[in-house]
Amino acid sequence: MSDKAQITFPFMRLHAPRSASAKALVPAPRPVARRSAVRVPDGPDQASLPFARATPRLFVHEGARQLLEKRMASLIGDNVALSVTDNRRTMISSRRRGGTLEVRVHHMFLDADVFTVRALARYVRHGDRAASVLVGRFIESHRQRIAASGTRQVTLRTEGEHHDLGAVFERLNVQYFGGIVDARATWGRRRSGRRSRATIKLGTYCAEQKLIRIHPSLDRKWVPRYFVAYIMYHEMLHHVVPMPVIEGRRQFHSEEYRARERAFADYERAIRWEKRWVHRLLRA
Repeated sequence: MSDKAQITFPFMRLHAPRSASAKALVPAPRPVARRSAVRVPDGPDQASLPFARATPRLFVHEGARQLLEKRMASLIGDNVALSVTDNRRTMISSRRRGGTLEVRVHHMFLDADVFTVRALARYVRHGDRAASVLVGRFIESHRQRIAASGTRQVTLRTEGEHHDLGAVFERLNVQYFGGIVDARATWGRRRSGRRSRATIKLGTYCAEQKLIRIHPSLDRKWVPRYFVAYIMYHEMLHHVVPMPVIEGRRQFHSEEYRARERAFADYERAIRWEKRWVHRLLRA
């Protein structure tokens, strides 16, 4: 990598085709100008900040940063200076200055498993496409940590045209969780225009915000209440079930999680309905 080159790793959208012929979710890095600007959304003036000034203020456990820096240096075989950011757009960037490879990563990578760290090192050092796919999947699975890093306030909207998420949440909280779930729920934002899509994420849970978002496509008269409740229950489980790390990989849907998910009274019926009508949800 030349002294005047920088690579950036932009956050990719979740709704990407997942067929065997689909392109990698994370493209191979391209050399760009050293002073390439990084767009930072939701700031007070929407300013474009250059590389050297783009790191927002962020409290980082220094021990965790040093450990990741040492692991990266060992895997890359070079002098590495690692800094940790809270950037909402650029998850990874690097440039060489003198005899040191300066690497900036989003703080989510402080908790990365060994396989992800190895892929991260290969991506930074060689621009390895297979490694970029693995790192991209890690970023996808931690998307909530990117969304939570902004300062934008969330306006809760629980009452839909056909389904009231507040009522669904409260009933499930009492029936299955003894009222201990202190998360919040809201409908996601409805996008303007009609766009075809190959996948749809019906619900998300942000641990930092304790926030459940339900896709607005479910607020339809033809979507049964029990299916909306199943999606809500699925996300509420993420609030209460731990995510263990097994053989270096974080298990988002562990055996305990799956067992508790199947305890939902309408589980089988909801799964059958989803398989039958998912094509219609993709067009909604």
